[in-house]
Amino acid sequence: MDSRVSELFGGCCRPGGGPAMGGNLKARGAGGSSSCGGPKGKKKNGRNRGGKANNPPYLPPELKLVNPSQYRFEHLVTQMKWRLQEGRGEAVYQIGVEDNGLLVGLAEEEMRASLKTLHRMAEKVGADITVLREREVDYDSDMPRKITEVLVRKVPDNQQFLDLRVAVLGNVDSGKSTLLGVLTQGELDNGRGRARLNLFRHLHEIQSGRTSSISFEILGFNSKGEVVNYSDSRTAEEICESSSKMITFIDLAGHHKYLHTTIFGLTSYCPDCALLLVSANTGIAGTTREHLGLALALKVPFFIVVSKVDLCAKTTVERTVRQLERVLKQPGCHKVPMLVTSEDDAVTAAQQFAQSPNVTPIFTLSSVSGESLDLLKVFLNILPPLTNSKEQEELMQQLTEFQVDEIYTVPEVGTVVGGTLSSGICREGDQLVVGPTDDGCFLELRVCSIQRNRSACRVLRAGQAATLALGDFDRALLRKGMVMVSPEMNPTICSVFEAEIVLLFHATTFRRGFQVTVHVGNVRQTAVVEKIHAKDKLRTGEKAVVRFRFLKHPEYLKVGAKLLFREGVTKGIGHVTDVQAIAAGEAQASMGF
Repeated sequence: MDSRVSELFGGCCRPGGGPAMGGNLKARGAGGSSSCGGPKGKKKNGRNRGGKANNPPYLPPELKLVNPSQYRFEHLVTQMKWRLQEGRGEAVYQIGVEDNGLLVGLAEEEMRASLKTLHRMAEKVGADITVLREREVDYDSDMPRKITEVLVRKVPDNQQFLDLRVAVLGNVDSGKSTLLGVLTQGELDNGRGRARLNLFRHLHEIQSGRTSSISFEILGFNSKGEVVNYSDSRTAEEICESSSKMITFIDLAGHHKYLHTTIFGLTSYCPDCALLLVSANTGIAGTTREHLGLALALKVPFFIVVSKVDLCAKTTVERTVRQLERVLKQPGCHKVPMLVTSEDDAVTAAQQFAQSPNVTPIFTLSSVSGESLDLLKVFLNILPPLTNSKEQEELMQQLTEFQVDEIYTVPEVGTVVGGTLSSGICREGDQLVVGPTDDGCFLELRVCSIQRNRSACRVLRAGQAATLALGDFDRALLRKGMVMVSPEMNPTICSVFEAEIVLLFHATTFRRGFQVTVHVGNVRQTAVVEKIHAKDKLRTGEKAVVRFRFLKHPEYLKVGAKLLFREGVTKGIGHVTDVQAIAAGEAQASMGF
């Protein structure tokens, strides 16, 4: 968005403008916005879509959208199709902005005509439009002139809905499960945790009020930006059918005792972004800093929600926000905090968050009174998928690879595995191989059926999470950390690998023979340090290439994968630089058995 447009709407400047799409109209697809001299509509709760920090390709300026010729109209429709494809189903048009960023605005008549043309264009491609916001501009004219932002959304033909995964982090008792209960159930909390009861998976979680496992909750938005949740839908299937965009919340544990579960959720489920919850009355406490550090280390973009503002005086909330701003501005974070206090702020925050990884929106809300809850919904509704269509297309061209994160036994269905499709396409009836087993083998199996967000799905595409039914395949042969791949892949496994690491913290010195728990994607296993190249030991903050050996069984690893290891207070991050591939028959010997 042009900085002048941002300033007019009361938000900060978003990096990266976009190509002009018409004398006064700009349209933004996956990472850019376009302006067009078209009309404007009234401001409504809606959303706005941005992409990752990718510069959009240049498009030549166009004329106004007022009564275009048939040839011109077809050309505009073609451009809209392209922008929706680049934006993975979403694009934002700024009406009344010149292609050079000049805020000229449009008169009422022109705005009405341009919006009518935009509506016709959207109908032609099967999309819906929602007016996000409008503002009057000072221009050398006697007539009042305005500019408008309009969101165009169309679910891609090969998808059931747009999908966004959000990991929920924060200290124990900060209100993570309660907030998700309020968002997904559509009812405010009673102040004693009633809203969170439907989210817990175990009896001890209900009794203690603390999450110890990973759970998934869904929140939908229809094509008009309206919330779809369990308040007006009885089942997850109904929510999926009524929604054009789905937010899947990954509810992670806040207690330090379950830190390994939280790390597994961040490394394995590949969230698009994270929501860090901070209680207004306690501020940054407990595992908050640790969760913040994990998000930074794994390069997961995050935004912050300050909860329980109904329990505090205004000065206490302001003190917590200032504390957060100080932490975010520290050299280790290099973030730009942005406090969201209005709907305009929420729209601008979503645009900037998608464009720049350094922008960190901060919301202050209450799950009991509902204060500012709508601002978070506006933000989530507008927030786009943070990967562009080209990246997903490249992943889909590769061979099938599915990470096994959860294993279940379902009556009358059989063995079911849950996880994320890292690459390729998976269909019902596909023949895959799963492994590695303890002896390094891969076993053949067949995908009987697929479910996404608890509703049936025939085709799974790269980047999507789902559960796969495997029929009568023996559950005892499966474990978390395995992969299901195409037989053509000829997967390689290893028990010894090397990684370039940075030691984030260690009380003394990090030496050969030290044992740590290694997290690489969905792999989580104890490994021993066999060698530190060019050094005898490491201290906090130092970098080196280290050779690790898994202690229990071989794993499927890929060069370049992010790595995180820990043991007590010892923590480090890095990436895999080399794997020593072994054949199935050599697996047990390589483990020292």
